[in-house]
Amino acid sequence: MALDRRAFLVGAMAAGAAAGLGAAGTASARTLGTQDWMAGLPDATALQRMTIPGTHDSGATKGGLYVACQNTSIAQQLDSGIRFLDVRCRVTGGSFAIHHAAFFQDLMFGDVLVACWNFLAAHPSETVLMRVKQEYSGESDATFRAVFDDYLDHRGWRPLFRIGDALPTLGQARGKVVLLADNGGLPGLRYGDGNVFDIQDDYNTEPFAKRGRIENHFRKAVQQPGKLFVNYVSTAAYMPPRWNSDRLGPQVHGFVDGGELAGRTGLGIVPMDFPNTRSGLVSSLIRHN
Repeated sequence: MALDRRAFLVGAMAAGAAAGLGAAGTASARTLGTQDWMAGLPDATALQRMTIPGTHDSGATKGGLYVACQNTSIAQQLDSGIRFLDVRCRVTGGSFAIHHAAFFQDLMFGDVLVACWNFLAAHPSETVLMRVKQEYSGESDATFRAVFDDYLDHRGWRPLFRIGDALPTLGQARGKVVLLADNGGLPGLRYGDGNVFDIQDDYNTEPFAKRGRIENHFRKAVQQPGKLFVNYVSTAAYMPPRWNSDRLGPQVHGFVDGGELAGRTGLGIVPMDFPNTRSGLVSSLIRHN
C-alpha cells in the first residue's frame, strides 16, 4: 500500500471516528454488533476496566490437529468481535513469517497488518491489542527490532500502531493497533510487566483443572481491579487444542453468563482457541463492558 494512500486513510479513519463517536452515548457495547462494539464505550474508558475477547496463537490455522489453534482468518476474527491478537513471528529473509513452533502458517506479518488496517479503516471506533513474540527463531533482540522497524518505517506501517510505555485509554487507542511487546528488543509496553499485567497462561493444564484457574482469574479481576488481566482459556494438555476448546468453551461460557459475574465489567483480555465454535461466547464476553 502506497504511503500517500496510507496517509489518506489515516485522515479518513480519524474523521470517521469523530463522526461515529458522536452518538456513543446512545448505545452500549452490549447492544452494538461485533464489528463496532467499542463504539458504545466512552473515550475515557481504561483498557484495564474492559473485557476484551482475544485469540491465542491467532495465526495458527495450519499444521494439523495438534498444532492448529484457530480455523478463521485474522479478518474473520476481528469481524467476530476479537480485539486481542497473539502474533508469533519467525525472523526469515528480513521479514516476519507467522509460525506456531516449526509450522509456517502460510501467513506473513504484513498479511496480519493488512487485515488490521482494513478492519480499523472500516471501524475506527475500535482498537486491536497485539502481542508480538518471536517464534521458532533465535535471532537477537536487536535483529528482531531491526525487522520490526523495517515494517514500521520502510514498509509504511507506523501509522497503524500506537506504541507507548503505558496503556492508553480507549479513546487514545481507537483506530490503532496497541503494541504489547513480548520481545526485549521491541519498543513500547512490555507484555507481562508485573506492574501492568496479571496473566493466567497455564497452557499445559488439563481442562478440568484449567477451568478452575480460568474462573479464579475472572474472580481476581473482579475483586482486585487495577491491572490488565489476561486469562487464557486455551490449553494444549493431553489432547489437541480443538478438543480441549470443545470441553472448555461451554464451561467458560456458562460461567461468564452466570450469576457470579452478572453486571461485572473489567474481566480483562480473554484469549481463546477456536472461539467461533462456541456460538455466543464472544458476544457474552462483550456484554461485560
